[in-house]
Amino acid sequence: MSISMYQASIPPIVRTLTNLRAILEKAAAHAEAKKIAPSVLINSRLYPDMLPFSRQIQIATDNAKGAASRLAGIEPPKYEDNESTFLELVARIDKTIALLETFQPEQIDGSEDKTISLPMRDKTLTFKGQFYLLEYALPNIYFHVTTAYAILRHDGVEIGKQDFLGKLS
Repeated sequence: MSISMYQASIPPIVRTLTNLRAILEKAAAHAEAKKIAPSVLINSRLYPDMLPFSRQIQIATDNAKGAASRLAGIEPPKYEDNESTFLELVARIDKTIALLETFQPEQIDGSEDKTISLPMRDKTLTFKGQFYLLEYALPNIYFHVTTAYAILRHDGVEIGKQDFLGKLS
């Protein structure tokens, strides 16, 4: 049985980003209720050599828009990476979800064997579409969303596994 690349990409990524948005809203409410400057949470890290919370959101959304765009054969849009408030981070997530919702199955289905080139700082990674989605893009999105979740949980935001997973239908 072949996989629908659209079904394996867009719906789970949108779901994950939607859940991340809800987590950000809980973090903003937590900061307000506890009288914590939002910048404390936004700049928080699990360890000094790790990227801060805001960067986790930026990278997760970059991977999301990049995956869909590359599978569809179009150039991913560029974002400025200058968000410094919860509202700006939520807006970035909303913008990414809105972009993802513009993709149609026929743009992404059939991309299993498409060559995907991903320029990095010092080299270019090359994948086949299905491997790129399942072994690179989705794990990267989940890693950065999980790290963002862990940073907030570590900082006392009352979120749990159900917040990460969202409503199961």
